[in-house]
Amino acid sequence: MTEANNEKHNGDEQDPAGTSPAESEAAASGEAPAADNGAEGDALAQAEQILNSADVPPEPSAAGSPEAAELRNDLLRLQAEYVNYRKRVERDRDVAREMAVIGVLNSLMPVLDDIDAARQHGDLAEGPFASIANKLENSLKTYGLGRIDEVGVEFDPNIHEALIQQQSPDVQFDTVTQILRAGYKSNDRVLRAAQVIVSVPEQ
Repeated sequence: MTEANNEKHNGDEQDPAGTSPAESEAAASGEAPAADNGAEGDALAQAEQILNSADVPPEPSAAGSPEAAELRNDLLRLQAEYVNYRKRVERDRDVAREMAVIGVLNSLMPVLDDIDAARQHGDLAEGPFASIANKLENSLKTYGLGRIDEVGVEFDPNIHEALIQQQSPDVQFDTVTQILRAGYKSNDRVLRAAQVIVSVPEQ
């Protein structure tokens, strides 16, 4: 009975390095131990590591085996499919990130309109609220938000919405003469066209 207990005890002992027999066997076979708390890490990173570590067999003529040629073609096809999949995932992530930013910017436009109205009435000439408004506008610029509020430029239906049109002898082409409500864009995407008054050449 004592010998059986000693054998069981010896079988459960760790080696001098502090690893269990199961861990030693996994290390000998080249397998990485499982992460603590069941964390598996990034699946894409794991797949990339596996594919990059796989050795592509030589050309079929050098291998001299149909099985080797089939294995090589399967591996090359798998690697190409993975590259395409990774590109698609990264593209989808960029689109989702961009749409999230646009959603936040759109929700803040009424606040920006109120800031413009307060500034036009002289309520934001100075003081703490003026500082807060400037900080908010500067922070949104870091996310690609830009104003569409230039006057004296040619009317562009892509970024301007003409609410009033009037003839003028002073212009040679349809010209934005006044901004009624500023428009906004995020990088190259127009979020809201500017509402403007347009002067057109006299007939």
